[in-house]
Amino acid sequence: MYIVYFLSSWILQLCFIHSTHFRGGTITWRPLNATPVGGSASFLVRERYSWNRNTYYCDDTTIANKGLISGGNDVACTAGPCTGWSNMLTSTYCTDFSDRLTVSSGERTQVYTFPLNISFTIYFYDGNWFNGLEVGNSTTWYVSNRVITNVRPDGYLNTSPIGVTIPIIYKPINIPQVHVVQMADFDGTDILRCRWSTRISANNTCHYNECGGICSGVPGAVLLENNCTIVFTLTHAKLYAGVALQIEDFFNKAALTANTPMSSVPLQFLFYGYSVTGNCTKPPQIIGNRPNRACIGTSNSTFVTETIVVETYCPGQYVADFVSSSPIGMRKSAIINASSTIFQMILTWNVSNTLHGPEPLCAAAVDNFQLQSNQWCVTFVVGYDSPDVIRPTLVQGSASPVGTVFQNQSVFSFQTTKFVGRPSRNGTNIYFKDAANNVTVAQFDCGWAPEVTFTGYTTVIRFTTTPWQAGHFYYITMDGGVVSGTEFCGPESAPIRDPTYWVFNIWDPAVSSTTTTTTTPFTTATVTTKPTSTTSINTLLTTSGIVVTTTTPITTPPTTSTTTPPTTAAPTTAGPTTPGVTTESTVAVMYPKDFKDACKSSVATMTAVILAALAPIHTIVMYATLTKLEKMFSPSRVNAGTRHKLRTKRIMRS
Repeated sequence: MYIVYFLSSWILQLCFIHSTHFRGGTITWRPLNATPVGGSASFLVRERYSWNRNTYYCDDTTIANKGLISGGNDVACTAGPCTGWSNMLTSTYCTDFSDRLTVSSGERTQVYTFPLNISFTIYFYDGNWFNGLEVGNSTTWYVSNRVITNVRPDGYLNTSPIGVTIPIIYKPINIPQVHVVQMADFDGTDILRCRWSTRISANNTCHYNECGGICSGVPGAVLLENNCTIVFTLTHAKLYAGVALQIEDFFNKAALTANTPMSSVPLQFLFYGYSVTGNCTKPPQIIGNRPNRACIGTSNSTFVTETIVVETYCPGQYVADFVSSSPIGMRKSAIINASSTIFQMILTWNVSNTLHGPEPLCAAAVDNFQLQSNQWCVTFVVGYDSPDVIRPTLVQGSASPVGTVFQNQSVFSFQTTKFVGRPSRNGTNIYFKDAANNVTVAQFDCGWAPEVTFTGYTTVIRFTTTPWQAGHFYYITMDGGVVSGTEFCGPESAPIRDPTYWVFNIWDPAVSSTTTTTTTPFTTATVTTKPTSTTSINTLLTTSGIVVTTTTPITTPPTTSTTTPPTTAAPTTAGPTTPGVTTESTVAVMYPKDFKDACKSSVATMTAVILAALAPIHTIVMYATLTKLEKMFSPSRVNAGTRHKLRTKRIMRS
């Protein structure tokens, strides 16, 4: 009897553990080659799930060893011809964990070959969701994806969109919230829409149950489908609300109107409500290095390093944990306390040469008061480099102008290492700063500013009114993403914060002296005169044509400790493409007085040349003129003419 009781209790415990560990997930797919060849194609299917960490334990050692965390039933196929499909295991390679949120997450990929022009649904079904949900306590879960292998109207095979999120998002109760789900599509021209998942198969794209027990899992929530924005208010502390979405892609507006998507991707995660108590009510915030929604290009087989920077705002508040959703193999450092209010975590990732396309990363910081920052997400695009802004030089071909320019200079341009266009997000600024006080005199948001235009490899900034002051030095800095590549979400350029990266100064016509007079910027620079120009390219001339006054106008700005520009250590932190070592050199200087003297010399030379050329012509003209006058007024010729006229008159009379 005791044995039966023990076994029954053990089985019940296993069932309870197995039935309360799911924390959401997603399934996506893409063709390995988007150009159709023959009657079938290979597709990479990707699944990602999150679990209760007490059930499926994961730590740094698990991640380093590529350890598996188990799931449940296999991913199966329904609602269509399942040719080429074999059930996919749901045990995944652990990628993330959070001790404070008690969650582990993992990912798995597998390649399948499917016939073209078929559609079917793959789904992960098991039970049950845990207790503690606003809607769906102890109910089963369904995560369903519609695979459509039709050739697109543009002749390519479709890639399903992706949605990225951390598994559990903390929100204070009784306060209206707005949460934006980041979604993207490798087919950059597609129109994306997200909708609530439904369990009624006759009314949805998957023709199957899409959400199990958490359909409409956030009471009272409103979904803005075009940009996947959820507007909601949580009302119960210490309860979870399950979110079940389907992200769908449409070839054009006509397909959107006809509601004929090319795929349907599930995305499920949790909101957690908490009461705002205590002296600290402001959660930490992720403030850098990359902005939210950044798109980062990276090559295969490279080592990527990124840093997440978090700021806290209350006395005694510190970052205690991170919750994240990251690619397979990405490692996270311990939390670094950079200052009393700044905390960092360094991400390192050895990018596999088998990866290709988008690899999303999401993270949020959790403090010691159990307050969570807003979700921060970026997307790595493997196999596509981010464009680099080519470091300006004194010879045209990189950026213009540099060196000494006139006060009416209104057009600036720079070159990039690849074809670029306008970034897809705002807050991507170019700053023009006065080096004397580091004050921004002009600022342009490349996301929308009409003054900034993009033409292939060249970006041009045009001022309607120039803010320059004669004799002042200026420098240019850039946010990350001022230019974007054309692939997927548009891989972005890295930020440029080095004040010596792009420097110019304004010629002061009032300054006129001999070679002993110099113009000194806010730091000391050596100026030496030397002869100008040779028969080859003169690197002493600026892109504006004025002789450069110095190559080191800015060395140690008051507000920065970095004087050497970054080098390209990894695609995701790409800086300039040339080394950042600056060597001081002597250069030619030409002041206003020199211009006057040069002009005088030129005038004298040209006068002599012109007189030499006109002298023969003048002589011939004068000779012809004098000869003509001699003929007209010679006395002998005049008398002979008079006698001729008298003789003619006599002949006429007779």
